[in-house]
Amino acid sequence: MSKKRFTIEINTSILKELERRATKEFLSVRELIEDIIRRSAVTSKARRRGTAPRIKGEKFIQYFSRYQPYKKRKKK
Repeated sequence: MSKKRFTIEINTSILKELERRATKEFLSVRELIEDIIRRSAVTSKARRRGTAPRIKGEKFIQYFSRYQPYKKRKKK
């Protein structure tokens, strides 16, 4: 499997939170971001099949995903 490389820009406040979480989980910030993106992709793939598990409380997913299960949709 070939690897792709990309660059992201993160707010300093978000980076501090990622660093705090990474040290808590004994990971580097890079490994943590890769894990978050991987879980987001797996969730997105499952959602397309119609078996989407609800992720509540995962605040870093919102930074990498447009899908936000914790927000209610506006009724027309």
